[in-house]
Amino acid sequence: MLVLRHVSRKFRPMLSCDHDPAPQTRALRYHATGKFEEVLRLETIPSVKPGEGEVLARLETAVVHPSDLGQIAGTYGRLRTLPAVAGREGVGRVVAVGAGVSALKPGDRVRMPEDEGVWRDAVVARADALLPVPADIPDDQAAMAFINPPTAWLLLRKFVALNPGDWVIQNAANSAVGECVIQLAHAAGLRTINLVRSPEKHEARLKNLGADIVLPDDKEAVKAVAAHLAGASPRLALNSVGGMSVATLIRTLGRDGVLVTFGGMTGDPIRFPTREFIFSNITCRGFWMDRWARSASREERDDVFGQIFENLRRGTLRMEVDSIWPLEKYAEALARAAAYGRNGKVLLRP
Repeated sequence: MLVLRHVSRKFRPMLSCDHDPAPQTRALRYHATGKFEEVLRLETIPSVKPGEGEVLARLETAVVHPSDLGQIAGTYGRLRTLPAVAGREGVGRVVAVGAGVSALKPGDRVRMPEDEGVWRDAVVARADALLPVPADIPDDQAAMAFINPPTAWLLLRKFVALNPGDWVIQNAANSAVGECVIQLAHAAGLRTINLVRSPEKHEARLKNLGADIVLPDDKEAVKAVAAHLAGASPRLALNSVGGMSVATLIRTLGRDGVLVTFGGMTGDPIRFPTREFIFSNITCRGFWMDRWARSASREERDDVFGQIFENLRRGTLRMEVDSIWPLEKYAEALARAAAYGRNGKVLLRP
């Protein structure tokens, strides 16, 4: 893991709002959508004191996702009102509370609120809208706990009632979500078939995470899966690639199997083999974590995140970090995040 510089973890809580705890707030903002290197800027924005029912949270660690780049570019499914602060995921500390706040106190760790934009030094938000984060989870793991892990958790539980020993197949198994699927499936006693473009590069690492089978995602994959399973069939297939890879997944599914698409890395149209639809009664579904997060109840969200925190605590789930960058090195950080061949997420720290 590459760390660009030491970032101090010292914390000095402020117990009241008599003084402004954030006289200047830096934020990575864009005033128009486009390529991040052309529209994203590190700007100073007015600081705000927390009012009644509000807290001021200071960023500790933020994550760079493809969806962040999509929002900046204007291609993501939900865009922000401009000018906007970029970033969807991160963790911070409460440094000041407004009147009437009792559930949170200075020093508490919280998820940085997504809608306001995460890539900033600090933010004021409603206390009752913030998710508390356990203090015993490392900063980097806590920062990455809110998008990819719950996506994997829900993919494994929302569409098919799986039992220990059942098979799940996925493409792009070396992606961040794919690695979470492997670990959470393994912890639940499920078995995984994992299709990747370069097994020679990824097989040892994925099997170390708990993968049962790792195969090349090519035209021979259907036969290879059948040979490995010797008559068994996956009940659930997870697609984040698109194109012909989807046809491969569908052809491996057993009767009444379910294909769930939650991404489209190639941008190619999904291919649906008619035979399997008719004779195997295959169902195709879609999943968008953003929509689930906005429609689920607070109790549902707390339950899912509680499961993720517990897996992180037990060590049955761990996400890789590629590199850590200060906010002012955002151009290099985002270029690294967009590059092919990295292993793990790019993180930002103030």
